[in-house]
Order: sequence, then structure tokens, then C-alpha cells
Amino acid sequence: MTTPRDASPSRRVRANGDGTVYQRKDGRWEAAGYVLAPGNTRKRVRVYGTTRTEALAKLTEKIATSNRGVPVPSAQGSVSAYLTYWLEAVAVHQLRENTHTRYTTCVNQHLIPGLGKKKLAKLTAKDVRTWLNQLRTTCQCSVRAIDAHRDQPRCCAAGTCCSKRLSPLTLAYIHSVLKSALEHAVREEEITRNVARNVRTGTPRPRRFEPLTADEARQFLAAVRNDRLFALYELALRAGLRKGELLGLQWKDLDLHNGTASIRRTLQRTQTGGLTALPTKTRASERRIALPSECIHSFKEHRAVQEGERKAAAEGWKDNGLVFRTSAGGPIDPANLNRSFHTLLERAGLRRIRFHDLRHSTATLLLEQGVELVVIKELLGHAHIGVTATVYAHVRLRLQRQAVETLSSTLAGPTNAEAAPDGSEKQHPWSLPVH
Repeated sequence: MTTPRDASPSRRVRANGDGTVYQRKDGRWEAAGYVLAPGNTRKRVRVYGTTRTEALAKLTEKIATSNRGVPVPSAQGSVSAYLTYWLEAVAVHQLRENTHTRYTTCVNQHLIPGLGKKKLAKLTAKDVRTWLNQLRTTCQCSVRAIDAHRDQPRCCAAGTCCSKRLSPLTLAYIHSVLKSALEHAVREEEITRNVARNVRTGTPRPRRFEPLTADEARQFLAAVRNDRLFALYELALRAGLRKGELLGLQWKDLDLHNGTASIRRTLQRTQTGGLTALPTKTRASERRIALPSECIHSFKEHRAVQEGERKAAAEGWKDNGLVFRTSAGGPIDPANLNRSFHTLLERAGLRRIRFHDLRHSTATLLLEQGVELVVIKELLGHAHIGVTATVYAHVRLRLQRQAVETLSSTLAGPTNAEAAPDGSEKQHPWSLPVH
């Protein structure tokens, strides 16, 4: 008599080297196969899933990684070996190139030197906590041998420590990279739990920024009025777009008749591709925004100027559809935009701020005008409203203080009437009748 387990598709014949897949007595599915291991050896690995498809997909991923020449580490291997595998075989397919570059730098400068020699299976929360405490209190000039690359010895090499320690934000970032790597090790069942999640580093204070005031914003717009990129600066300040979103904007994204702009991409410089158009930062960043009437007028003027530049460049013009380009039609490098922006700030007699602070200025000025937080969140393209609320908490606190002071003045009005020169009671503005 044939049982359901005997008729299971797990009994089908698989090609040589594809591994085996079968159902266990506990109902789970197990897949096993040989993959490349450290030391140019091969070992048999086993993965599990609730369905045959899930188990087979896990095994197929490991075999494909092995076929690319990337050794699959084991829990008995070192943290260094696993982090190298994770960067080369996993993170590289899940992260943007610039983010992957930052992760690689973090791993090579901090994670591997501090935890790399430990066994992955034996890594404990105490190990992670001790290592983070050392990072927090150790001068980086000494640890990373920065002094060795200087012409003249300074800091620790000269016997005087400069106490160049990592900021709380950097420590939190390093900790998050480790958590991400170990989380994948848990999903691949290399380890049973993510010990980095059991370590608390504290919530770092958000990076302070100094947005432009309303007077400074008006002064800036007046100073850049005749600049060829005036439309870019005006859109950055009036709509709060990110630098990459501005540089990646194309004419087909604009609907000047209905007054809208669709944010679909961002322009960034990568190590391998140079200036590259990439998807927006998050799904929420891909959005449609309403254009102020001033920006619509500026876009029309900008298009006329760009048409003149196209005719002047003739055959040298690079037609890529971008709204903001160089005088030859090419994309604008973000670093060059930063330099131009700082030159304009100096020319306008304004303090030096980052280009990204124009975005903060937009949100701050809108909050001070009483615009709801959810509207600002949608305009800026934040993933969720908690991001908006956290970043601009200090602005909301100032507005709260103004609100309660206004209420206090209103409540105190009738009892604190002052005598006018003619002997009658002097009425405050808040006590006047409203019609």
C-alpha cells in the first residue's frame, strides 16, 4: 500500500550535484548538498524549510554561491570568514552599491579587527558588549594606525593622545551592521540566535542641524536669482527634495500644466558605474508632489535657458532628458553641486550649511507655519511619520512652548488687566472681542 509520504515528490530523481530533498518525520523538509568550504575543500550542508520549495530554494542559493567560488562558512568557522561571505554573497545583492561600500568599510575597519578571530558559534553577547565598550573608549588614531601614515608623528605616536573617539551615531551604525550579518546567519541556521540583539548601545542623539530661518531663506533665494541653477535651489527649498532626487529629475517627470512632479529616481556617484540613476531611497520616496507656482515659472525659464545651451553646444550636447545638467548637457556631479552651493552661500553672506539642510529648512518652516506633520512626511518622502516626528522633535517642542504660552496669556487676560493712562482698564490684544 502506498502512503502519502511514499508518493511525495521528494522521491523524484535530481541531477548529479543538485543535492537531495526529503521530508523528515517531524513534517519539515530537509535539503542537503555539497558546497565549497574554506581551505578549498567541500563539505555537505543541510538546510530546512516548512515546505519542499523553501528547503530547495535555500539549498539552491548555497550551491549557486559555491559555484561562484565563494566558500560557505560554517558555525565552527570564524566571525571574519562569515562576515566576508556575507558581504560577497548576500549583502552585495540586497544593498545599494554605496551602502555596500560603507558596510565593507565598517566590517574591515571595526568588525574583523575586533571580533574576527572568534568562532561564530561561540560568539556571545558579552563578547559584543566588551568589544563595543572598547570601541567607545579607544582613540581611533592609535587603533587604526592613522599616525603611521602621517609625515610627522602626532597624537598617540607622539605620546599625546588626541582622544579621537567614535561618536555615538557611528557606534550605533557599527552595531547595526553586525546585527544584520548575524541575523542572516540565524536565517541560514548557522547559529540559533542573534547575540548582537541582546546588547543595548543606547539611543544616540540625532545629528544637530541648523536650518535657514525665513529671513535667511528669502536672502538666499534673492542671492541665487541669476544663477543658471536657480530653479534647482528654489525647488530644493520650497519642496524639500533630496540632492540626488533633484539631480535625477527628468523633464518627463514634470507636469507643468497640472503643477506636479513625480520623484522616481536619484542620481548618485558609485565606484563602479560613476554617475548612475538609481531607484529612490525607499518606496515612500517614490512620490508625486505639488509644485509651487513660483517653481513652475522657474522651470519654464530654465527650459528656455537650457534650449539655448543645447543650440550653443550643437553636436557636443548630451541629450539625457535631465532637468538639471551641465552647460554641455551632462549630469551634474553631486560633489560639484556642493561646491557651487557653498560658494553661493558665501556670496550671499550666509553661514555655511550643508546642501541637505535646505531640506531641513523646508520642513522646519512648514512646521512653524502650522502645516500638519503627515503632510510634511508625504512631501519629504519619509518611510513613516515616526521619522519626521523624530528628526524635527526640537521644532515641535518650540511650537508647543509657543502654544502653551499663548494659552497662558489668554487665560491670564481677564485677571491681569492693566490700568490705562485715563484710569480705565487697558485691554490686551488677546482679550479683544473676536468678530
